[in-house]
Amino acid sequence: MTGTVRVVGAGLLGASIGHALRAKGVDVVLADMSPAQLRLAIDYGAGRAESPDDRPSLIVVAVPPDVTAAVIETELARYPEAVVTDVASVKLEPFRTLQQRGVDLTRYIGSHPLAGRERGGAISARADLFIGRPWVVCRDEETRPADLALVEALALDVGAMPVEMTPEEHDRSVALISHVPQVVASLLAGRFATAEDGALRLAGQGVRDTTRIAASAPELWVQILGANAGPVVEILDELAADLQEVSAALRAPEEPGARRVVAETIRQGNDGVERLPGKHGQNRRFEQLIVMVDDTAGQLGRLFGDLGALGVNVEDFRLEHSPGAQFGLAELSVDPAALHGAIAGLQEHGWRIAGTTND
Repeated sequence: MTGTVRVVGAGLLGASIGHALRAKGVDVVLADMSPAQLRLAIDYGAGRAESPDDRPSLIVVAVPPDVTAAVIETELARYPEAVVTDVASVKLEPFRTLQQRGVDLTRYIGSHPLAGRERGGAISARADLFIGRPWVVCRDEETRPADLALVEALALDVGAMPVEMTPEEHDRSVALISHVPQVVASLLAGRFATAEDGALRLAGQGVRDTTRIAASAPELWVQILGANAGPVVEILDELAADLQEVSAALRAPEEPGARRVVAETIRQGNDGVERLPGKHGQNRRFEQLIVMVDDTAGQLGRLFGDLGALGVNVEDFRLEHSPGAQFGLAELSVDPAALHGAIAGLQEHGWRIAGTTND
């Protein structure tokens, strides 16, 4: 990126973009309807306040979905030489709204970084939020190559991976991999609100992983789901039919075919998980090694130090700590060829191996 980048909206995404670009030496101007939010983002170093003589080459609109189209229209009119993009999680609705208003969209390119956190606001912003994450760029037949290159340069400079899609392709895709999972996680976590304390004390990492995103902000998701209702409803209807089939099978588990329905449901889930890209977007799979780690200071550091000494590269890591237990279970993803050597080496260093995911 060269020149000035204007970021409208100093919340989590806008401020994170500001931090990432400023780390690259880019001049970042911040604007926000909330003076307090704006001052906070500036105090944290995400950018500077705007001035009358600013001439941004790129404008990033990072505001809630229900005002995205209006802000894009305003920015296009205010800065006639700038390329305008946005980071809203729905792409078709603002595009159609602007078309209906007769706005010249030659300099507008919708985009969406697939990144975020459960907590919002400038205080939660991070310069590394987008590293390794997809950043969808929605070009059309009117998009000029130089403008497209500018938006893709933004994605690359913050560490993301640009992916070109149409607005329709984007909205169908995020309905499946983001919006419906949010609804499912929220519905499941909602059952915990009235659950007995004894049941919740049994919660392990599996249920925490399944419901982690249920902590998201309701106000934002009302807007997102409303703007992408069509694709979301289509998938939810299919999911509801699948749930009805499983429920029917479990109401009469001894009936012919009932066990097959359950087995096929679990197997299809296995197949779906296998299709998810692994590390660096690869489909390569790793073995999981589970190590017991005492709940004392420095144990994780010692574990990774021993693995490094053994020449074992940890591809992924997850720590499960059950309530009341004086130890945690460190689940380490390693290359299959390194699994047996890692087990033997760690045991020699005094580590207790709880097993592997193949046990």
